[in-house]
Amino acid sequence: MIWQSPVRLWLLLGVIALALAYLVAQRRRSRYAVRFTNLRLLDRVAPRRPTWRRHLPAGLFLAMLALLVVGFARPTAEVRVPRERATVMVAVDVSTSMLATDVEPDRLGAAKSAARRFVDGLPGEFNVGLVAFAGSAAVLVPPSTDREALHDGIERLAEGVTGVQGTAIGEAINTSLGAVKALDDKAATEPPPARIILLSDGANTSGMDPLEAAADAVAAKVPVHTISFGTPSGFVDRGGRPIQVPVDGETLQAVAEETGGGFHQAGTSDELRAVYDDIGSSVGWRTVRQDVSARFIGLGLVFAMGAAFGSMRWFSRLP
Repeated sequence: MIWQSPVRLWLLLGVIALALAYLVAQRRRSRYAVRFTNLRLLDRVAPRRPTWRRHLPAGLFLAMLALLVVGFARPTAEVRVPRERATVMVAVDVSTSMLATDVEPDRLGAAKSAARRFVDGLPGEFNVGLVAFAGSAAVLVPPSTDREALHDGIERLAEGVTGVQGTAIGEAINTSLGAVKALDDKAATEPPPARIILLSDGANTSGMDPLEAAADAVAAKVPVHTISFGTPSGFVDRGGRPIQVPVDGETLQAVAEETGGGFHQAGTSDELRAVYDDIGSSVGWRTVRQDVSARFIGLGLVFAMGAAFGSMRWFSRLP
């Protein structure tokens, strides 16, 4: 924490002086009570009260003064705030291999559930879009703040929704970049801060070279966070014949490293949710230094009200 007016913190010495004066006064009061020889009469004229009640209002009052001094020194702290026009594109693999049941209920079903949780956890002012890809890629939901449309789009994610089989990672990145560039009228000249979150279970098999698309993402200053989802033992049933579809994250890792994004691996639904939570904690935010004096002043006022209440409640007077 940094103070804009640190010299004002010297006023805390005054608070410390008041605390010491209070302690001295209490010691003198205790000595006077001991010199009062008629203890029965002392008990009648000055009945005992719980010690903490006697000192609580004064303690709260001193704490209030300390907090007000700290607030008066204008403290600042680093605070995370949403980026203006922040845009997140979620790209989900809908190829046949995503029907593998090595993850319950299957890879695609788990991916849809995690995607819903992810977008619901983002600030409402974030623009979020959805891309589905298999052998080609398509924008199911253009980036916007309409979460209902996004939920509808996630629900429509299914095998064959793009019409072509395969795994076109490069096309998914390229299509996501296109959606970001079409966000609004200013996007062409003032690109919004954007991120692409891409989930797949395999290597690229068709379409644009993923590293070529990654280079375009670097040029657009759009990091691509990739998630390799599935297990080595995955398979799909085709006409009663099991076809092995082991997860392959090599291409996804290369894309993430090239664009400055993060590469993640998940083999269960819980792991996938944890990955999305981790990504969501950093995507679309920026750190700024803000004046936080109101926090200390507000807490100081609460302590002041506590001191006043305690004094009036137990001693029928203000501190």
